[in-house]
Amino acid sequence: MSQGYAASSYDILAAEASVTERMAFIRRTYVHLAGAITAFVLLEGIILQTGLGEMLRGMVGQIPWGWLLFIGLFMVVSWVAESWANSSTSRGMQYAGLGLYVVAEAVIFAPLMTVAIDVDPWIPAVAGATTLAMFAVLTAFVLLTRTDFSFLRSILMIGGLAFLGVIAAAVIFQFSLGPIFSVVGVALAIGYILYFTSNVLHRFGTQQHVAAALALFASVALLLWYVIQLFMAFDD
Repeated sequence: MSQGYAASSYDILAAEASVTERMAFIRRTYVHLAGAITAFVLLEGIILQTGLGEMLRGMVGQIPWGWLLFIGLFMVVSWVAESWANSSTSRGMQYAGLGLYVVAEAVIFAPLMTVAIDVDPWIPAVAGATTLAMFAVLTAFVLLTRTDFSFLRSILMIGGLAFLGVIAAAVIFQFSLGPIFSVVGVALAIGYILYFTSNVLHRFGTQQHVAAALALFASVALLLWYVIQLFMAFDD
């Protein structure tokens, strides 16, 4: 997950803007986030209803190191999407980046969703509600206390790289990560949510609502991924 962005030369940091401008920026950010989440849910439903999810699950399972290739492709697409969303010259490019990222998340979630439904058809819905509740609590905490969590940047970068390394090792050497790893994944996602939510207040420019929404959506998706994993582990 990228953490690089900068306000453009014509933009004003939200922390330095007037109260009216700052509130308008925050409102736009969360409206776009809600739109991204809604689009993700609709796309995921279409993918699962059409059987594409089962097809992707089969492809990942049949190709040697399929998950590594799948994750690698997702990371490349994510990098492109985030670059577009941070464009300072084209609003259309920003929306294209957010849209591309939502589609990429829907695709990478599809195999996991099919497995979760096989375990218990209620897992996606319950995990989704749990994720949104956790996100709402974390968001309220940051917005009400106005705490600056920028100090988490280095911790999240190192933790994220270590996390990817462990996942790669698990795929290559064929060992199970277990529920403890999912708990760590949830903790990492919580860190990202705190970090990016505080950046909405302190680091993003007032014209970067699309990029801010993408960053928050990525954090919510990461949390959902590991909440689903935990529900599946507890259901066994």
